[in-house]
Amino acid sequence: MTEVALSTLVDRYLRHLAIERGRAENTLAAYRRDLTAYLAYLDRCDIRSLDLVAATHVSRFGLEPGAQGGQRSAASVARALSSVRGFHRFCLDEGYVAEDVSADTKPPKLPLRLPKAIALDRVEALLEAASGDDPLALRDRALLELLYATGARVSEAVGLNVDDMHEADETQVVRLLGKGGKQRIVPLGSYAKAAIDAYLVRARPGMSTKGPSTPGLFLGRRGARLSRQNAWLIIRARAEQAGLDTEISPHTLRHSFATHLLEGGADVRVVQELLGHSSVATTQFYTLVTADTLRDMYTTAHPRAR
Repeated sequence: MTEVALSTLVDRYLRHLAIERGRAENTLAAYRRDLTAYLAYLDRCDIRSLDLVAATHVSRFGLEPGAQGGQRSAASVARALSSVRGFHRFCLDEGYVAEDVSADTKPPKLPLRLPKAIALDRVEALLEAASGDDPLALRDRALLELLYATGARVSEAVGLNVDDMHEADETQVVRLLGKGGKQRIVPLGSYAKAAIDAYLVRARPGMSTKGPSTPGLFLGRRGARLSRQNAWLIIRARAEQAGLDTEISPHTLRHSFATHLLEGGADVRVVQELLGHSSVATTQFYTLVTADTLRDMYTTAHPRAR
């Protein structure tokens, strides 16, 4: 078997993730950082061939300090070991090695972090903070309404084109492009439809003349497609304007979308489809949130609960 340089194997693995697995650019960048650190660690161990890597090298890599010399968080270690294990599995599957030395390496257990949703009245306060007739207010209201109405990720929202809005059986729907290039169709709802229509008619035409022609739905001040970073800033600014003390992010609206659907009686598999989760197990985290809410309400309201 011809020996292949470790850096070449990493490049092939990343190309495999990009082309065959359809991983997003941000995901690929995280894998590249982890595996670059792994190769640097192996180099310090004087290992330059995959055949020389042992299970102890993989497990000890998890104990390596972070870039600033401090101890890494459990989440950081878990993600790095996941990247390394994926790399070794790829090398085994492609016949570069006869054994996957990372197979028995277990990542640290992470504490259960439940999604953070906010109550409906706080969502409504956030939406009302973007009320107004000026172009930026119309855009911000349309963006916020869409995020809450569809549960879209911020990358999906800013990636939308005007043509991604459709009428289907007298219902307005939006086509979202999720992780791995997977498309899904999500109903829009009357409030979001009205906000987007107002933005398209009264704001976007004027904004589009300030920059290069783009099919993007949401535009920035200079007429270009709105960036993820600017979408975050918009949400934070409107949350501050609404007087919300909780840190609000695009994912807060996604979590609230899912939690409020389940509290309203939606089936977990329907919510899974709407969120674009590949596994229902991911969506089931939201059922834990609603169970906690029910338990708190019971404890507070029932005369013999305590």
